[in-house]
Amino acid sequence: MKEKSAEHPHIPAAQGAGADGLVDGDRPVGPQHGARGGSRHGTSDGPRSGAPGGSGRGAADGTEPDAASGSRPGAASGSGPGVPDGGRPAGLWNRNFRMFFVARTAALFGDGMIPVALAAGLLGGGRPPASVGYALAAWMGPLALFVLFGGVLADRFTPRRMMIVADVLRLVGASVLAVSFATGDPPLWVVYGLSAVAGLGAALFQPGVASTVPRVADDVQRANAVLRVSEALMTMAGPAFAGVLVGLADAGAVYMANAATFLVSGVCLFLMRLAPAPADDVRRGTMVSELADGWREFRARSWLWGVIAIWTLYGFTVLGPMLPLTAVQVTEAHGSGTYGVLMAVNGAGSVVGGLLALRLRPRRPLAAGAVALIAVCVNLVVLGLGAPVGALAAGQLVAGAAFAFWLVMWSTTVQTHVPPEALNRLHAYDVAGSLLMVAAGRALAGPVAERVGAPEVLLAGAVINMVVVAVLLLARPIRRLERIG
Repeated sequence: MKEKSAEHPHIPAAQGAGADGLVDGDRPVGPQHGARGGSRHGTSDGPRSGAPGGSGRGAADGTEPDAASGSRPGAASGSGPGVPDGGRPAGLWNRNFRMFFVARTAALFGDGMIPVALAAGLLGGGRPPASVGYALAAWMGPLALFVLFGGVLADRFTPRRMMIVADVLRLVGASVLAVSFATGDPPLWVVYGLSAVAGLGAALFQPGVASTVPRVADDVQRANAVLRVSEALMTMAGPAFAGVLVGLADAGAVYMANAATFLVSGVCLFLMRLAPAPADDVRRGTMVSELADGWREFRARSWLWGVIAIWTLYGFTVLGPMLPLTAVQVTEAHGSGTYGVLMAVNGAGSVVGGLLALRLRPRRPLAAGAVALIAVCVNLVVLGLGAPVGALAAGQLVAGAAFAFWLVMWSTTVQTHVPPEALNRLHAYDVAGSLLMVAAGRALAGPVAERVGAPEVLLAGAVINMVVVAVLLLARPIRRLERIG
């Protein structure tokens, strides 16, 4: 997906900083707020006004502003998140980051339970298999449709508040589903309606994640890497736990556990103590004008819209078809048990990619991430050629690592180059475009594979993957963009 308008990306300050992460001054410091002091400059391609607390600088000649200076839009000097008295950084695991980490981990663990709970509850109640797909679509639809408004609301009311509201919505929806499945077979309209409520909650939550990370961690890349490792582990642990719970009880018990995860997430977010940022007090216009302003900010950065434009094509032609075609190819050739193992291997690869991102700090993160995506071709080729299980496992491992490394590089770049007051809306544009195109790619993968063959679609995806990598590396604003911090 919040205070500041975060998870997409993601309280008055007291004098001095204690264990709760409150600091002198009126805002926390991420890589964008260097404890060393000094101003940070904008990185847009066109002129723009300076963000509060810093100077805005655009390059009218179309060249990218210097990002190597260690500057970030909208930042000012000050103390960092969780900085103790004396100005020494408290490190990554300060109180605010611990609370945010637990909140994200719990919510991701709960999200992993949902497909298992829906399948067990609906199929166990004699519903047709298509009902599971409709229920998941009822969740995905509101997320894709309303995430842009979630970004605007996060800017208007702060990301943390919107994330807490989102967790309350999802807590109520999961609790009602838990009772409904525990007491019988709920009508499909109830399941679909409450799934839509969960999707709406996700749309309100997601935009704030990205902007929260820089406010709770002074090492944004390390924070993103840790969160990516946690996400990979929870992606494996959530469905496994739900499967065990279904065997011991029923779908109602799974939804009750799901509701508990949103309760934990909401409480942890409530307990965070974030120093106010100038963007929190910016005077806002109408909802439409805020969306339009976000679009202007989006267009002003060629590296940003360039990556997202490329990624929409990539999501439609490669990422979207890859998951359903992998499931079909592996299950038909080796059985569903093997498919489950390969998905676990993919998750392990994501852990590896996150750990690599903890260690490696490339000067040009987007270029490094693009190079990593070359490894995805290995997975597509072994799938397309119908390779043995060992080769398929190797493909899943390297693909999981490549995607995780790219995502850390991308998230960190966005969070450190985009002004805080625009980050929520720009992240929402990113999420909306990705969701819609990946969903379209998944929907069309089956019909296209039936006409031309699944192996052909996968091998064509490998070719497109290399073209995408080449375009990312040939685009000067993307290739030359340097890290901050």
